[in-house]
Amino acid sequence: MAGDLPDYYFRIRDNGAVVFKVDAENRQRRIELQEIAVINIRNGSVKPHGDTELTEADRSTIAQWMAERSATLATREIDDIHRAVDHMNLTAQWAQSRATDAELDQVTDALLLAMHDLRSVLVKRKADRIAKSSKAAE
Repeated sequence: MAGDLPDYYFRIRDNGAVVFKVDAENRQRRIELQEIAVINIRNGSVKPHGDTELTEADRSTIAQWMAERSATLATREIDDIHRAVDHMNLTAQWAQSRATDAELDQVTDALLLAMHDLRSVLVKRKADRIAKSSKAAE
C-alpha cells in the first residue's frame, strides 16, 4: 500500500489547501501526515507550517498543484454557469406548466430581482466589451 501513496496530500479548504507530506515508511507502518504548509489559491501565498523549511521539491509540487487546482476551479465555475442557464430554462418551463399560484407567489419577486440584476450586469459588461473592441479596431 505504501507504494501506491503520493508523497503529498492536499486537504482542500475554502481558498486553498493545507499541504501534508505523506510518510508511510516508519517503524509502526502507519500512514502519517506531516503538515508542511498552508496555501491560498486566490492570492498565491504559500505559508510554511511552523519551523518547516520547504524544499525545492515541496515548492515545485505545491506550484503544480495550485496550477491544476486553479484550472479545475475555473472549469467548475463555467460549468456552474452553464448549469444555471439550464436551470433557468427548467424554471421557466415549471412556471409556465406546473407552478401553482401559491408557489409563484413564493418565488416571483426574488426571481425577478435576481434576473434584473443579472441582466443589468450582462448588458453593462457587453457594452464595455463592444466599446473596447471598437477602440481596438480604430
